[in-house]
Order: sequence, then C-alpha cells, then structure tokens
Amino acid sequence: MATINSILGDLDTSELGFTLTHEHIWQSAAGINTAYPEFFDKEAVVDRAVALLNEAREGGVRTVVDVTTLDLGRDILLAKDVSERSGVHVIAATGFWIDIPRIFWGADPDEVANLFVREIEEGIDGTGIKAGIIKVASNDRVDDGLTPAAEVVLRAASRASKQTSVRITTHTQAPVRTGDLQVAVFESEGVDLSTVCIGHSNGTTDLEYLTGLAKKGVWLGLDIYPGGPAPQSLDWEQRTIVAKRLVDAGYANQIMLSHDWCVIKPWGSRESQEQVQRRNPDGYLFITRKVLPRLRELGCSQESLDRIMVDNPKRFFEGS
Repeated sequence: MATINSILGDLDTSELGFTLTHEHIWQSAAGINTAYPEFFDKEAVVDRAVALLNEAREGGVRTVVDVTTLDLGRDILLAKDVSERSGVHVIAATGFWIDIPRIFWGADPDEVANLFVREIEEGIDGTGIKAGIIKVASNDRVDDGLTPAAEVVLRAASRASKQTSVRITTHTQAPVRTGDLQVAVFESEGVDLSTVCIGHSNGTTDLEYLTGLAKKGVWLGLDIYPGGPAPQSLDWEQRTIVAKRLVDAGYANQIMLSHDWCVIKPWGSRESQEQVQRRNPDGYLFITRKVLPRLRELGCSQESLDRIMVDNPKRFFEGS
C-alpha cells in the first residue's frame, strides 16, 4: 500500500476501489473561470456534477482521476466541492493538455518541472490541495516528431515525476501513434515506464502498436468511451473488442478503462452538447453498464474485470 494525493488529502491506495483513471468534472480554458465567471452557471455545474457522481458512487465507482489541467480551465475548489458532496475520491492533475500557454513554448524543462513539483508538494492555486498525477498531451506528428512545446512539457513531466514519484498520464492520438513519440522522450529522460499510462490507446485497432507500447512496460489507458460517431471515430463496441484482444494477448495486467467524460464541456453548440449527451446517457457509468457486460459476453472472467477496474489502478499508483 501507498499514500497518494487526493483533493481531500492523503489517500491510501487501499481505499481507491473501482477507479476511473481518465475523467473530467469541468472543462473550459485557462483563466476563463476567473475573468468571466458570468459566462457559466457554476452552481448549476456543481449540482449536476454532484448528482452524476452520486449516481456513479451508487453504481460502484469509488475514485475518479480528474485530468483537467490549467489550460483546460482547472477549478480546484469546484472539484473539491464536488468530491466533498458526492463522497467520490477525486485525484487532481498538474501538467498541461494540448493548449500549452505560449510562455512555456520555449521554456527550460527544469523551470516547468519546478512548477509541477510545487503543485504536487505544496498545492494548487494557493489552496494546499495537491496534485496526484501529471497530465501531458500530444496530438498530430510534426515532421514525424513532436511540437517543441509538447516536448518541453513531456521533459518537464518526466523530471517532476522522477523527483516526486507521482505518476504520468497522457493524451494521445492513437491513429498516428503519438504514444511512441511520448515513450521515446520518457526513455531519453530515464523515466521508469511502469509509472506512465499512455492514454486514449483504444482510439485504434492497431494491435501491433498497442502491444509494442505494452512491451516497453507502460500502462495502456483504454479511456475513450463511448466514442463515435463512426466513421470518424471507433464506436464503443470496436473499442471494447480492442480491450478483449489485449486481454487475450496477455496484457490484462497493463490496461485501465475510463471514459474521458465530463459533466459539461462548455464549447460547441447546444445541439452538439445534446448529441454528446445522447450518445452517453450513462455518464460515468457507461463502462459499468455497457462495457463490462460486453466483455463478459466476449469471454472475460469477473476476475479479469476486477483486476482491470480495481487492482490495476491500485498497482499503477503504488508502483507494484
């Protein structure tokens, strides 16, 4: 067992339980919540989040890893309120998604690493609430490599992780194999790859790519559900078959399932928001209600499913 940072304080890994390892409570953009608070109804967001996480807790979810970073409008006090009122453990993130502020594009990775370390060891926004995971992101390849800004953040995350032992989770574009580029940076920085989860890995059916990553020792985050609509994106059935193929290939000990869901994403039209909600009326319980029963139908044992949803997140955070 080990102790990790949660929004409400130290959390023993034995208390994690059924864990969703890549989710969001609220997303916007850096500075918007403070500069333009009238642009959204914060009280309504909190009430809806509490209701959805209460429902998730009643459905067996015990912990949510909220990978909302500064550039995604992280509101740490909002997340604290939701965690307190819902009874669901929430683990907050430091790091950056793909909207890396320009001031960091050419920064020294050590300088940026120091910022991540401060949020892990001292707290976020002067609240004393400490980050429990480091989030990084890479999208399309640029000249068959990463953007310079993305590389700065990956190297900063590597150094902060090595200093604090806090785990790294990533956003990738699996169809263009950006996970390979991330792993190359982590290797060059001497990161223990068992402390890294390569996210959104169920965005492709390329098993050679996925097993190649797993053989390196990283975790695979199968953390986009339900997905779709086809043909732009794999649907949830295709993503679930990817999970089963990885189990059959012997990687049940290295995969974690999650949704990348959000109570509300305040971008896009009202119509597009409603379409997203219609695709997933189950919210944070889509995996519980749809994916796990389907995996059972495909031949996965309950033992394997418990390992994926309970034991693997615990092992990921413990380093065992």
